Amino acid sequence: MDSPPHRDQGNQLRHHPSPRQRGRLPALLGARDLDRLAARGCPVGAGLPDLAARRRHPRVPLPPRHRTAPRPGAPRHPRAHAAPGGVAAPRRAAPAHRGARPRQERVPDRDERIELLSLHLLEELSSPALDALPRESTVVILTASPLETHGPHLPLGVDAYTGRYFAQAIAERIISERPGWHVVLAPTLHLGAFAFETVGTVTMRQRVVRDLLVDYGSALARAGFRHILISNGHGGPGHLVALEEASAIVSSRYRVTMASVTGYLAWGLFSGRYTPKFEAALGRPLTAEERKAFSEDAHAGWWETSVMLLIRPDLVGDGWRDLPPARYSMGKRLIPNYPLRDGGQGYVGHPALADPEFAKATMTVLMDEAMTLVRGVLDGHLKPSRGRSPFFAMPFFRTNFWPAVAGIGALTLAWVLAKKKPQGGA
Repeated sequence: MDSPPHRDQGNQLRHHPSPRQRGRLPALLGARDLDRLAARGCPVGAGLPDLAARRRHPRVPLPPRHRTAPRPGAPRHPRAHAAPGGVAAPRRAAPAHRGARPRQERVPDRDERIELLSLHLLEELSSPALDALPRESTVVILTASPLETHGPHLPLGVDAYTGRYFAQAIAERIISERPGWHVVLAPTLHLGAFAFETVGTVTMRQRVVRDLLVDYGSALARAGFRHILISNGHGGPGHLVALEEASAIVSSRYRVTMASVTGYLAWGLFSGRYTPKFEAALGRPLTAEERKAFSEDAHAGWWETSVMLLIRPDLVGDGWRDLPPARYSMGKRLIPNYPLRDGGQGYVGHPALADPEFAKATMTVLMDEAMTLVRGVLDGHLKPSRGRSPFFAMPFFRTNFWPAVAGIGALTLAWVLAKKKPQGGA
């Protein structure tokens, strides 16, 4: 029996470049790249051989499969499409790695290919592949947000999902605006401070958050990476300050640029600074009731529920439309765990007003504001300190404030006791 016709098989993405390939883009798209693009609804597939031919990269053929010839006289299985009167054999399902993926009927366009080859996941790269990236035109983005209760209707990972969404959006904007640049997305770090504590919340000491990010950023800086950004979806004041302190320490210690810009954005979001831009993006002004509701929003309310309806609607509980408003005065907000006291359900604001279109409009504005900061930081026109939250300037939110107060108190007490001892002896 003749062997089946030979088909060239695609190479995997090269993780071990040869010396002459260092600093160059990988030659072909790998299986993970195809899966990532398919998940985003960008089809690829049968046209890939043409893509490889246009890029003039030779493809190494795999040896054809060898099938044992049937024994003489052995009956042949009828074809799946047998002639009239014959019995059609059931068609075998293609193996998972050969089966056609959904909506993979065309080659990605130029921008999609550039994004695939320029956007990397840190955990998927080998050391040689990471080392081959040009340091001066590569940005590493970290995402650091805690697991925290967000009412009865939202998952614990709201802040992490939001932070990752920002990181992905910033990465895509950088690649589209700066041809030849690369962005590496680090795995999400589920850690944070100043969170509402209940079942499922994982909160850490502020110093631990700061030191972990200092170590993470230091490892990247020692590897030669000059541009490091931190994305975050958590608005706890101490958490924001910990990210900003870590960025300042790494930047000063290694003479690199490490910046956390989400604190500045979070303050602008809830302080009302961006409200006119939100209205322009929505195409209508907010009503007086909506403005008041937005001023009362803080946690798992109108905005965060809208964001989750936009990016992960499958994780939003069905009862969000029936949740009553949860209003808290500024005095009550100073009490630890205030949304969970006196029968509170762990949210602040008006989740029943949530609308994915509202989230889309606000995200567009926030991304424009974020990119203004990112461009300035990458070009050296703005200092990373421009992206800090106002909490950074408040001493009692700083990581070392309370230890310093305790130390000063201990020294003062020791000095007082030392002064009293001679008088007692006389």
